[in-house]
Amino acid sequence: MSAANRGRVPGGSGGGRKRGRDAEDDMPSSGVAPPSSPPASSPPVFPQNEDMDEDDNLDPEDDLIQDIDDAEEMAEDEAGIDLFGENYDRDYDRTADRNYGGRDIDDEGEYDDMDLAQRRQLEARLNRRDRELARQRNMPAAFLPDEGEEDVMDLTRQPRRRRHRFDEDVEDEVMAEDIMNEELSLESLADVKAASLTDWVAQPAVHRTIAREFKSFLTEYTDATGTSVYGLRIRTLGEVNSESLEVCWDHLSESKPTLAYFLVNVPSEILPIFDAVALDVTLYHYPDYERIHSELHVRITDLPVSYTLRQLRQSHLNCLLRVSGVVTRRTGVFPQLKYVKFDCTKCGITLGPFPQDSQQEIKISYCQNCQSRGPFTVNSEKTVYRNYQKLTLQESPGTVPAGRLPRHREVILLWDLIDSAKPGEEVEVTGIYRNNYDAQLNNKNGFPVFATILEANHVVKSHDQLAGFRLSEADEREIRQLSKDPKIIDKLVNSMAPSIYGHEDIKTAVALSLFGGVSKEAQGKHSIRGDINVLLLGDPGTAKSQVLKYIENTAHRAVFATGQGASAVGLTASVRRDPMTAEWTLEGGALVLADKGVCLIDEFDKMNDQDRTSIHEAMEQQTISISKAGIVTTLQARCAVIAAANPIGGRYNGTVPFSQNVELTEPILSRFDILCVVRDTVDPAEDERLASFVVNSHGRAHPVMSSALGSQTQTTAANESGMDVDGENQAATAGPKTEIPQELLRKYILYAREHCRPKLYQIDQDKIARLFADMRRESLATGAYPITVRHLESILRISESFAKMRLSEYCNSSDIDRAIAVAVDSFVGSQKVSCKKALARAFAKYTLSKPGAVRNRRGGGRNNQQQEVGVEA
Repeated sequence: MSAANRGRVPGGSGGGRKRGRDAEDDMPSSGVAPPSSPPASSPPVFPQNEDMDEDDNLDPEDDLIQDIDDAEEMAEDEAGIDLFGENYDRDYDRTADRNYGGRDIDDEGEYDDMDLAQRRQLEARLNRRDRELARQRNMPAAFLPDEGEEDVMDLTRQPRRRRHRFDEDVEDEVMAEDIMNEELSLESLADVKAASLTDWVAQPAVHRTIAREFKSFLTEYTDATGTSVYGLRIRTLGEVNSESLEVCWDHLSESKPTLAYFLVNVPSEILPIFDAVALDVTLYHYPDYERIHSELHVRITDLPVSYTLRQLRQSHLNCLLRVSGVVTRRTGVFPQLKYVKFDCTKCGITLGPFPQDSQQEIKISYCQNCQSRGPFTVNSEKTVYRNYQKLTLQESPGTVPAGRLPRHREVILLWDLIDSAKPGEEVEVTGIYRNNYDAQLNNKNGFPVFATILEANHVVKSHDQLAGFRLSEADEREIRQLSKDPKIIDKLVNSMAPSIYGHEDIKTAVALSLFGGVSKEAQGKHSIRGDINVLLLGDPGTAKSQVLKYIENTAHRAVFATGQGASAVGLTASVRRDPMTAEWTLEGGALVLADKGVCLIDEFDKMNDQDRTSIHEAMEQQTISISKAGIVTTLQARCAVIAAANPIGGRYNGTVPFSQNVELTEPILSRFDILCVVRDTVDPAEDERLASFVVNSHGRAHPVMSSALGSQTQTTAANESGMDVDGENQAATAGPKTEIPQELLRKYILYAREHCRPKLYQIDQDKIARLFADMRRESLATGAYPITVRHLESILRISESFAKMRLSEYCNSSDIDRAIAVAVDSFVGSQKVSCKKALARAFAKYTLSKPGAVRNRRGGGRNNQQQEVGVEA
């Protein structure tokens, strides 16, 4: 063979060179040309030099073959594959016996550091494998030998160059997906790059960014002392097994203003993200909390802007807002579908779950298994429900313009917001203002009209200041420290109604009623009430109604009613047909609403006898029995009754007994533990002090008065009051100095009612028995209202109330002495003038040992059996 023939590459010589290397291939060289060989006119791969020596032009065999294969592969990539070349049928022969040493190479694994010789050896194996696979790439997949591989297009069956290109494409796609899903910065989050906020929040990257920022807010927000606000709330949530986490909007706006803006404008998309993050953070503290509650709900509080129902417009749709109003109607609790599953009645397969939206009902049209169109039934066992309740919220009376009718809206309560408000209560609702389809409105108006509802997120009572009140550890320490004061009872009495002058006996009775006694169960047979009932009877203009109003604002739960406008069903309970469900429902009256609180009844004497008789059971047994319209039940009315009444003829007549001054029967009078008679008598010195007190109170209460003027007025008032040196004025001026702040007073009362249950231990039973016998004897002799066993129980309840004021666990002798003094003063004060002095001397042996000298605190007017006049400032 000549050097020219060995150095020239004709059209099919590449394939011949390969066959010469294969010992098993005996076919002629004309039949081994690859299907896509380079064209004949291609320039020679090697330089043609006829004069050179044959041995000098020879390259190593392996390098020559590799160069030829690379040229073939490049030509195939450029010109494509020729399926109809010469001897193309040979390409479909089985090649199971053509093994090569490259199938055990792991392309996906990682290799340790190799030296140069190992690297060259591995490269040679890869080259041989690629050449072997290059012969098979023209063969259809159906004719390839079955080697147990599911994917015949495995990456190892492709040339390395194409495989690298494929890997680069995959990396580009993953990189593009990462760019779409990567989290954003807080500044980028505020730059909305979508048609609407809803579309922007729906993007995965934005979704994850919001979750990240809210999680950092819950874990990093601290108060002024550096304490984690929501870390403490989450720990408290876990301790009480709550389902809601309250988040203050002011805190969120201060720390993450972008999240606060998104929350107000697209709450339907933001609140589910917040709920999921809150659950994740809670699970960090309590890993098994999902066993108690599968979901947590973030409740937004302190939203800055409040609307009335009259101000809501279409621009507020799908926004978070806060409205106030009075609850007029409340439905029962119903289960609402959250995730619904359907059973196909033909094939029996269960379809779903489908998330049920509150806007419209989920319906399916065909079965994915049998392709039938139903019918389908709801799978009650696998369907997930949630609690559902509807309220009717009406505008508050004070917000309705003159001459207009109040408007109302439907409020939807879900999850743990159920029964958070009762009819008659004024509430503030934070929720999402939504619209839904109402066929009745469309038929009525003749064109599409949508009804609006308010889906509540947070509900709080407006005037019930202690409804969601929680005492902190600092408050409890302050209350405990205050209870150690030896004059704490006098301070509490002086702190009652500080804007009303005088009336120490009324303030004492009010304080006793607010603290209350201890209810008892007599061997499971019957219950003994612990609440103290008080009746205020006196002349007009003596601040009786103002005392009731003060109690309404001070008590943790109080219901105010008037005798003229209250009926029997209004005080007890009524049965009416619900217009929504057409069912007979029971609605509680004032006594039922005041359960575990105080019921205040003004103008008690103006009530009808039948209406007044209806509260007999509530005042003693503290229950209300109903048997109407097929409803037979008993309602709880565990409340104290404080009533105010005017005497017959307008003014109290001291020459006749108490029972003849008021139109109240003996059964109702015996149910009051304390009777307070208030008389308006003429006393020049007392009237002057009263006038000075009223003028100074009006001056201090003026809204535009400066602080300097206020201090000057107080100084002048003190100087004017100091002109009297009879001892009475000293007590009057010293009283305000020992007052307890009203906020602390409310906390003190609430703490005492919840934590103190004093026991009667080693009391002077003989003294109480003698007092009871003497009071019964004198009541028959004077013709006053009769003394019954209820008055004996009243003495014990009053002593327990005095012990509660001291936060004591036991009633001591001083508590008994104070209780006896209050009972004697109530009994003597209701007698005729002719009998008062004699009775006061007869019962002096029971009242002289009373601590605190209450008789002196009442001043000279009390010595004459007269009461000071009280005027509300």
